[in-house]
Amino acid sequence: MSDSNSTRHHVVIVGGGFGGLFAARKLGGSGYDVTLVDKRNFHTFQPLLYQVAVGMLTTGDVCTPHRVTLRRKKNIRSLMSTAYDIDPAKRLIFHESGELSYDTLIVATGVKHAYFGNDEWSEHAPGLKTVEHALRMRRRIFHAFETAELTSDAAERAPWLNFVVVGAGPTGVELAGAIAELAHRIMVEDFRSFDPRETRILLVEGAERVLPAYPEKLSRQAKEMLEELGVEVVTDTMVSSIDEQGVAMKGPDGEKTLAARTVLWAAGVRASVFGEILAERTEAERAGGGRLVVDTDLTLPGYPDIFVIGDLAAVTDRADKAVPGLAPAAIQQGEYVAGVLKRRRRGKTTPGFKYKDKGSMAVIGRNRAVANLPGFTMAGFSAWLLWVLIHIYALIGSERRLRVMVQWVWKYFTCRTGDRLITGRPPNTRRLHQTRGEKPR
Repeated sequence: MSDSNSTRHHVVIVGGGFGGLFAARKLGGSGYDVTLVDKRNFHTFQPLLYQVAVGMLTTGDVCTPHRVTLRRKKNIRSLMSTAYDIDPAKRLIFHESGELSYDTLIVATGVKHAYFGNDEWSEHAPGLKTVEHALRMRRRIFHAFETAELTSDAAERAPWLNFVVVGAGPTGVELAGAIAELAHRIMVEDFRSFDPRETRILLVEGAERVLPAYPEKLSRQAKEMLEELGVEVVTDTMVSSIDEQGVAMKGPDGEKTLAARTVLWAAGVRASVFGEILAERTEAERAGGGRLVVDTDLTLPGYPDIFVIGDLAAVTDRADKAVPGLAPAAIQQGEYVAGVLKRRRRGKTTPGFKYKDKGSMAVIGRNRAVANLPGFTMAGFSAWLLWVLIHIYALIGSERRLRVMVQWVWKYFTCRTGDRLITGRPPNTRRLHQTRGEKPR
């Protein structure tokens, strides 16, 4: 498939996350022809993926089809295809169903997990960037509890009730807290062979404290909240090995191993595959995690027709501040680029991008959260309530907002979560059947 022979300026957006989607929305009715290319046909609200992983929300609660969001933007076409190469000189994008020519390119493909040179760990320690990752995590988490119910020997059961979350940034903290609430509060009456409160949750962090990017006071409060929920916080410790049997960790007291069937990764990230290809084709400078260094107007140096936004971009704004890889930053960048293009059409220039810091938050469990906001910090119930309101408001679509709000209110008062379905082949199925001399069905 190739693009049409339109004489209008053609903007191609690769990636339908926060940056790409908000750029497309702002370019609706702009006079440009816009094509959004994404390997999925929906946008994912990543900040709530961990709730899908622990059964608090369904995939439909956090995902919105691109065509639904953009249905009234008649100048925008959405293609579900994977972009795999680019020719900057010819202004061509190659994707799995053909090629697209562009006049302006916006790359918003984000980042993926990085295992620090140990990519084999990904088989045993899934990360959390996509819906598929969340469902894989959910399968592992609930399969562990179901297997524990099948096991009568306490020593054999223990590894299935040991959970390790690697990385104590916001995602790791939220995952560990959610699993602790699930095991120690929500499911306490649901099993007969064991008490879910026997579950052990370890949160492992290489830095000296959890939420290392937050103020020290909030890190300390977050650690206290996690420990109240029963999470064991292990800091200043690096993971040295992960396999299907468990984890090896090296800390101040030497190297230790823990038999754990469920290991979840929330530690490192690196540039997307298309981002790496773009860097090679343009010889772009790369920053930490393989992110592409861009100018203050978010274009690649030497390529005024190529914008890079979102997590993939390493940006220092016009106020000389480093822009964090957060959803609000990606949204602001997408809207900024759309504004730049609209002004270009009118022959006007635009000052460099300036990030408006709205703060960051991490929820740790029911009534527990920390918030690092401009000029002040919050912790506890007030931070949790603010987190709830902000995330409901940020969801795309009024129907989705209402549905999530009703579910959260119901689960708040009932302490119940219902989406514990294990779909697909559970992890370790083949190994279990082989141990019993059976063939998997």
